[in-house]
Amino acid sequence: MNNKSIANISMAVIRRLPKYHRYLKELLEKEVYRISSKELSKLIGFTASQIRQDLNCFGGFGQQGYGYNVEELYNEIGKILGLDKTYKLIIIGAGNLGQAIANYTNYERSGFELIALFDINPKLQGLKIRDIPFRDIDELEQFTNENYIDIVVISTPKEVAQSVVDKLNIKNVGGIWNFAPTDLKVSDEIVVENVHLNESLFTLSYLLNERELESKK
Repeated sequence: MNNKSIANISMAVIRRLPKYHRYLKELLEKEVYRISSKELSKLIGFTASQIRQDLNCFGGFGQQGYGYNVEELYNEIGKILGLDKTYKLIIIGAGNLGQAIANYTNYERSGFELIALFDINPKLQGLKIRDIPFRDIDELEQFTNENYIDIVVISTPKEVAQSVVDKLNIKNVGGIWNFAPTDLKVSDEIVVENVHLNESLFTLSYLLNERELESKK
């Protein structure tokens, strides 16, 4: 990959990278080792031109007349996504959603290691998920004082999400993966990725409604 500044690359391009990574992995599992942008276009649903433009943002990958080396491209996109590193995670809010995230083991295969879960429910104290202990929320401040956490997962009710974040030692936190349906106020040093499930569901509702209106015309 060419050394190329990525500071000005749009979030739209960045958000397409995981999809490329997923499809390339599936190709490798099928023992496909070379593919053209046209063939990749048929699989992913993006135009061949869009694929070439996206990948050119990060340097040269393909060769004219040859296409892309699938394994090389998969590995390079993995590096761009930071998947050649390991990350320590904690989950705050161990209700149904928090426990579902904790039980999803595919994250660990990509280098995301869950080390603790925090919740206010006293019935959870002393229990474990996959040998990972539940901790009382009152331990959170001390825990983040003593440990650097790459990613904090917030899956609490929105009413308490901000107060929970305020307990974190921000100097020891890299980023927040926020599932609470609220916008968090954090310092500029913290990277926040919001996953608002209602907003995604409402978008689907809009699309279904538009399709219904089109069918009535």
